[in-house]
Amino acid sequence: MKNDKKTYNSKFLEEKKQQPSLYPKGFKLYWLYLLFLIFMIIYMFFGKTFNTKEIGWLEFEQTMLSTHDVEKIIVVNKEVAQIFIKSEKLNTPKYQKIPKGKFISSSTPHYIISIGSIDNFENKLQQAQKEFTPSELVDVRYINKISWWSTFVWILPFGLLILFWMYLFRGMGKTTMGGSVFNFGKSTAKLQDKDTKSTVTFKDVAGLKEAKKEVEEIVDFLKNPATYTKLGAKIPKGVMLVGPTGTGKTLMAKAVAGEANVPFFSLSGSEFVEMFVGVGASRVRDLFKQAKQKAPSIIFIDEIDAVGRSRSKLNSFQSNDERENTLNQLLTELDGFGTNTGVIVLAATNRADILDKALLRPGRFDRHIYLELPNKQERIEIYEVHLKPIKKAKDVDVQLLASLSPGFSGADIANICNEAALIAARKKQDEVFQKDFMEARDRVVGGLERRSKIISPKEKKIVAYHEAGHAVASWYLKNVDSLVKVSIIPRGKSLGGAWYLPEEHQIITKSQFLDQLCASLGGRAAEEIIFNEASSGGLDDLEKVTKQAYTMVAYYGLNTKIGPMSFYDSTGENERYLGKPYSEKMAELIDIEVQNLISLSYNNVSKLLINHQQELEDLANLLLKKEVVYLEDLEQILGKRIKEITLNKED
Repeated sequence: MKNDKKTYNSKFLEEKKQQPSLYPKGFKLYWLYLLFLIFMIIYMFFGKTFNTKEIGWLEFEQTMLSTHDVEKIIVVNKEVAQIFIKSEKLNTPKYQKIPKGKFISSSTPHYIISIGSIDNFENKLQQAQKEFTPSELVDVRYINKISWWSTFVWILPFGLLILFWMYLFRGMGKTTMGGSVFNFGKSTAKLQDKDTKSTVTFKDVAGLKEAKKEVEEIVDFLKNPATYTKLGAKIPKGVMLVGPTGTGKTLMAKAVAGEANVPFFSLSGSEFVEMFVGVGASRVRDLFKQAKQKAPSIIFIDEIDAVGRSRSKLNSFQSNDERENTLNQLLTELDGFGTNTGVIVLAATNRADILDKALLRPGRFDRHIYLELPNKQERIEIYEVHLKPIKKAKDVDVQLLASLSPGFSGADIANICNEAALIAARKKQDEVFQKDFMEARDRVVGGLERRSKIISPKEKKIVAYHEAGHAVASWYLKNVDSLVKVSIIPRGKSLGGAWYLPEEHQIITKSQFLDQLCASLGGRAAEEIIFNEASSGGLDDLEKVTKQAYTMVAYYGLNTKIGPMSFYDSTGENERYLGKPYSEKMAELIDIEVQNLISLSYNNVSKLLINHQQELEDLANLLLKKEVVYLEDLEQILGKRIKEITLNKED
């Protein structure tokens, strides 16, 4: 019987939904109230003018009272005298302007007179009727009436003010406080259930096999909990997704929402913190309360570092830190005295180093899944996913594209594919060719080409020799990536550039570091060899070289005088202090060794370019002629690449 009743109720609701509405689409009922209010105001201010004409005493006495046309006079509230004309006199010409019709009742006066004083009015009326016979005297009555119009006039401003504040609070509730001005402590999480779940699945997540496998296991926990609990295992309470930007943390969470057949609450960490004190903690409580009611369920907090920053002594002087209160409530909900069965928390961040240790411990976030930048094989898979909707030509080489994009995240690859399609559409092509992808990659890496930028011949010559210096140095150095293209066309902020086919390395040796320093200084060295002076064009190279040299000496322990010491701080705690983690004497020694290392690399690359000065000049002249030189042209000038031994040797 219960099932039949539920079926009947559901059918009744469906039929009720299918019934046509009495009002047209887009109609709001409050428009009726507004129209009624406007009508009443118009009637209040103009209704009397439409129905009754106000006259003066002189006109009343000479044209109506003296000719015995008045039937009766009604004095209302001792303020207004209502004049009623005899019915047989209404047909005379002088009364033709009096309104007539079915909407004019017998109680509606024909004229009205405003009287200042009731005694004065009675004296005037008595003097005017002094010669009248008793049968000719006009009947005068006095009545007191409460006018609801005057009451309405007093209430109207207060009503309008109340309506204005109700509209204002309603708008504020919808935009900032979750539906009402009194609900700002409620959770603003977006709920996705079976009807509104995400369309993204694990098939849309390319690469990241290990990370995807662990996340898939979380979904399996919720679908088949008995498989794990029968052996005494506990379902993890929290999973932290950590990785650089664009590696697919949010995409992975969307896939979980699409695969799991459980309610999925998603929100950002910044949504907990508002201008009101205590709102963050209140929203955390409300969020977990809703999740527990719909358990089993999943909560996803994106950018959790906005609320989960480490609690430090530097903030202890503050009497009330809203972010810290929110974090304390979050810690309590994750693993406190209260039961939290059937709720799994997913969180994502790219700043795991600044998160509070209490938040990361087992029991709260039991699993930490690290999403790294994809390798070549994973980049191939990502390219294949993003190339599906693109109408690509047959010459598109996914292997080459993956090789030419080391260190690119999934978001970068998606951007390259989209840029290539836009470039092809701009050229009015029917397909996207390989050259479009190469152009898109160059645009993403170096910026937009600026062929219209005006460069003087002298500056263009300096840029050509600068880029030729980089090319020749990298061509003859052992541990530098293979050169693919050299260009002196301005792109982005740079006036030229060299493109390489990089090899992926998990570790970098000292000899590789030294060769990279030489290749970076090749442009400045070429300028001094050819023009006997350097320019400001090597600013980016010098910045890169200086940082790399300091990294070698102070972090990686690759200097013989400093020794195997590292002052790198992986915890980030030293950033809070103004001082350095080493003495002044050690700082002076580091500076000296960095300076010596850069000077040694500069001298070595200068010697290399002097030995190959003819190739340097030939390549610079070719760049001035063609502006872009590819691998084939490089091999004609420099020959097949034969890697020499590393030139750098520390004294």
